[in-house]
Amino acid sequence: MELIDGKEVAAALKRKMAEEVAVMERKPTLVAILVGHDGASETYVGHKEKACKEIGFNSAVLRFEDTITEDALLAEIGKLNDDPQVDGFIVQMPLPRHISEQKVIEAIDPRKDVDGFHPVNVGRMILGLPAYVSATPEGICELLRYYRIPTAGKHCVVVGRSNIVGRPMANLLSDKEFNCTATLCHSRTENLKEICASADILVAALGKAEFVTADMVKPGAVVIDVGITRVPSDKTRNGWKLLGDVKFDEVAPKCSYITPVPGGVGPMTIVSLMKNTLLAAKGTIYGK
Repeated sequence: MELIDGKEVAAALKRKMAEEVAVMERKPTLVAILVGHDGASETYVGHKEKACKEIGFNSAVLRFEDTITEDALLAEIGKLNDDPQVDGFIVQMPLPRHISEQKVIEAIDPRKDVDGFHPVNVGRMILGLPAYVSATPEGICELLRYYRIPTAGKHCVVVGRSNIVGRPMANLLSDKEFNCTATLCHSRTENLKEICASADILVAALGKAEFVTADMVKPGAVVIDVGITRVPSDKTRNGWKLLGDVKFDEVAPKCSYITPVPGGVGPMTIVSLMKNTLLAAKGTIYGK
């Protein structure tokens, strides 16, 4: 069993991007919109700011109270769309209930949608056209590339059908770069255990702690754990610990490769956002 080290891969990719940015006349600029004071969102945006600094990007965070109206937030998005100094921006999810996340996503200029959530980018990705690919699926693809994991003709099972991870992941793995036979499963899938156990590559993206157990994993399979759930623990100083969707201790001995939680997919999500921002600054996808 080999551990897939997302921290190591992310660090290598950030070093490579930093070398490229160092010789650019104009540094890429990434802006994040943060609404409210959600702790997880604050932490995630902080990680993005740190990554921007490490690579050499300009960055800014626009903070708004959770009382901001939908119209006011859409107006702020419009300003960023029109600002030639901003290469890409994200609106950190989740948003307050009175704001439609879909309206917000669709309001973002696809050319600046470095999260890869806009229907234009999703559609282009599905068609195999150049697009900003959502960060977590692209991060997983980078891990497969870095570790040179054989994928052609392999059966890949993705558990979880979210628009952010599951659906794009299945599409990317079935595309010509990876040439997997992809099966997309979810909570209503019959014989889920048996389908998972047939997978050469298993991507767990349910958001349910330790859902995948050893009897759901084929010997020698590659297991990618996307889930991250905070649970109480009397064994840690802060009183909680992070668990993935995979029961790591019992599944890991059966695998050829497996990602840990934390330190697996998480760091790759950040670095993929940075990659999209660099592409936006260079005009690689849509031109300038």
